[in-house]
Amino acid sequence: MKKIALLFLLLNVSFLFAQKEITGVVKDNSGAALPGVNIIEKGTNNGVSTDIDGAYKIKVKDGATLVFSYVGFSKLEKEATSSTIDVVLSEEGGQALDEIVVTGTRTAPRSNTTTALPIDVISSKDLASTGQASFDKALQYKIPSFNTVQTPVNDATSLLDPYEIRNMGPSRTLILINGKRKNLSSLLYVQTSPGRGETGADISAIPTDAIERVEILRDGASAQYGSDAIAGVMNIILKKSAANGSVTVRSGITSEGDGEMLGVSLNNGTTVGTKGFLNYTVDFSKVNLSNRPGKVDAAGDAGDFGASLSDVQAFLAKYPDAGNINGAPETTAAKFLINGGSDLSENTQLYYNAAYVYKKVNSFANYRTPYWRTLSDYPFLKDFFGDGTPASYKGYVPTFTGDLNDYNATLGYKSKMNGWNTDVSITTGGNKQDYSVENSFNRSNIKDSNGQNVYLENSPISFKPGGTSFNHIVGNLDISKVLSDKVSIGFGSEFRTENFEVIEGDKASWEGIGADSFAGNRPENSGKWNRYNLGGYLDLAYDVTKDFLINGTVRHEQYSDFGGATVWKLSSRYKFAEDKITLRGSVSTGFRAPTLHQIYTQKSQYSFVPGSGIQVSGIINNVSPQARILGIPRLTPEKSTNVTVGVGAKPSKNFNFTVDYYNIKVEDRIILGDKIDTQFGTVAWFENSFDSRTSGLDVVANYNNVLLGAGKLGFNLSGNVTFKNERISPVKSNNFGQTLESLMFTSRPVTKWILGANYEIGKFGFSLNNTYFGKTTFDQDGLDANLKTEFIPKIVTDLGVTFSASDKLTLSLNVNNLLNVLPEWKFVAENAAGTALLNDPAKVKNQYNLITFNGRYDKTTYDGSHFSQLGTMFNLSLNYKF
Repeated sequence: MKKIALLFLLLNVSFLFAQKEITGVVKDNSGAALPGVNIIEKGTNNGVSTDIDGAYKIKVKDGATLVFSYVGFSKLEKEATSSTIDVVLSEEGGQALDEIVVTGTRTAPRSNTTTALPIDVISSKDLASTGQASFDKALQYKIPSFNTVQTPVNDATSLLDPYEIRNMGPSRTLILINGKRKNLSSLLYVQTSPGRGETGADISAIPTDAIERVEILRDGASAQYGSDAIAGVMNIILKKSAANGSVTVRSGITSEGDGEMLGVSLNNGTTVGTKGFLNYTVDFSKVNLSNRPGKVDAAGDAGDFGASLSDVQAFLAKYPDAGNINGAPETTAAKFLINGGSDLSENTQLYYNAAYVYKKVNSFANYRTPYWRTLSDYPFLKDFFGDGTPASYKGYVPTFTGDLNDYNATLGYKSKMNGWNTDVSITTGGNKQDYSVENSFNRSNIKDSNGQNVYLENSPISFKPGGTSFNHIVGNLDISKVLSDKVSIGFGSEFRTENFEVIEGDKASWEGIGADSFAGNRPENSGKWNRYNLGGYLDLAYDVTKDFLINGTVRHEQYSDFGGATVWKLSSRYKFAEDKITLRGSVSTGFRAPTLHQIYTQKSQYSFVPGSGIQVSGIINNVSPQARILGIPRLTPEKSTNVTVGVGAKPSKNFNFTVDYYNIKVEDRIILGDKIDTQFGTVAWFENSFDSRTSGLDVVANYNNVLLGAGKLGFNLSGNVTFKNERISPVKSNNFGQTLESLMFTSRPVTKWILGANYEIGKFGFSLNNTYFGKTTFDQDGLDANLKTEFIPKIVTDLGVTFSASDKLTLSLNVNNLLNVLPEWKFVAENAAGTALLNDPAKVKNQYNLITFNGRYDKTTYDGSHFSQLGTMFNLSLNYKF
């Protein structure tokens, strides 16, 4: 018995000596400690949790493996080869930029450095570092091929600025949230601005503090995701953290002392039960009006409005800008977003997200001067917009108010059984915009049955011109499996139903001429329309070797209103030189279905006509009786062919670069044409008008961790160069002129480069970014055919300074457009006749007046510019971590 007891004692002693103690700290990607992380010795019940400082201590056997897990974060395994193991956990979908990306493949996710497709990954820190007030404007200064700018004439466009990737228009980039399709806006751009005739999702409505990262696939992806993905896909990945919340207070002002901004945002998370998480964001903001009017030319205005030059000069002596309000509108926004999930079992998960955004935008039409809307024509205006005496009437400025409601929500279920990954989800989303016009009147000479004027002196001055609404419901089933170490498969289906509504305005807003500045939606142009489509895809990935990948996808979609479309994609990647160099390329076909907005929109609109002031014209839709009489065909889908070839290299740990060439051909491109005089008046319509080709080069390079004194310095350079962006076939009718050609093909920079430097030392961080906007050219409506206008290339410099006062408190100062660089344009002669014109100052002045509305839009011209006209902006923010 004594021998047996001694043996047990020796075994216990040897077991104790075989164990060792491991200590460490667990943090997230931002460097914040994670309390409550579970650390388990793999294969045992031996485990501990981290304390309030993220620290832990555990005794394990030699050769053990530690498993780190935390709700909302990816599991991590570490071999216990050291007595100190510090760990950084990544949020699920929130990894470092060279780790797994989920966009661009329907099989197993892959590393960003080994994917067969060019994908930009922008972190939440990158977005915040721009100091921009909204998500879309932050992307403007992070992605060279992404462009957006506020238009000088707002109306409904003020609710959503047009944006585009690779000069392809807003409707050819598909927006996803956590991999699920986001709803389109209900707004259709009808003004003479980039994006005319198209619509897009309202990405400005997404609160930046809710975003973990953004994956931008710069390649045609209709085969993988369906319609709208001709130019690429933007996948917005939401935060999943169940802890480490923060509150941010933002403020800002322009160097002119206007455009004051104040905002507050809360992002936080919590556990739900023992296996669930919920991350939520609340964001409130208010941006005041900023105004950059030009000085109006008296002779030009007198000629346009048939007014006495002396009367015009007398008014402009008091109001040199003619009362015009030209800049960024007043905007108030409230944004709410949640993102959550729960493990139902070891192999099944429920996930969900939802967002609601309310935006109110107040903007202005062109000021109606007293020589434009005169008392001789409308004597009662002295009562409407004065105290009843002629001397009190100084004209009026109609106001435009837009109320936007945007929502989206997804509920899904994931499971993994026998290696098969199944994802089932349903997504809903919608966008509604209601408009109001104040300080206006209906100048129609309409009488009632008693012979009394209904409008004119009896007109109301406030109107409800209606609005628009769009919503969709999307069901997805996605299944994938890694069949072997070489073959992965993915397949699935999508069902989508869409609804579009044009909301009728009150009678006074549309009867006759309608409300001055913004006529309402007429009853015959209002209504509800819907459609549905069903799609299915098959995706195969074959790793020929560990270095050589081939990926193929085929997709078919069937629409209820115009039939079906079948598209495919083939991509490949080859790595060599110990994975330091990657060659990649793809060829694909794609399509874009005409939106319900394009099919059914029919309306009257006010727009600037050079030399004639503001005029009323109309849009007729392709399914109307008027379209049949004019012989206008119904719309069909656009078709595309995309080719991308690129190289990526990582010569060292701190240096990497990618270069990608792209070539996109779009057939039967849908456009909203020029206004044509017909038997129905001056009207425009949509049609599949021509084929186009866009080609160019994207460059991205990063060099980090350069030691400089006690700090670290990093550089980044990215650029986009457009080789071709042009029409390659004749137009199908005569409703596509030089102005529209300019808006589609030359209104965005021919090249755009971003050179940035970041330096971190102690508690301070510094960033300096220089964005080069290359030239853009316009052939504006009314401009002499022998001239064009050219926006001169400019460099906009942004400075950022952060100070980490403590582990919890960070102060940030951003000075955007540090050097107060403003858009600048000039006339350029197309030929000898143009040169002769430029030598005649009187003719040059006339051309200037035509395209700037007599100087009202001197910085941008009436059609816009390639970056903001607001100049320097100062932004100060305070972030406090819980």
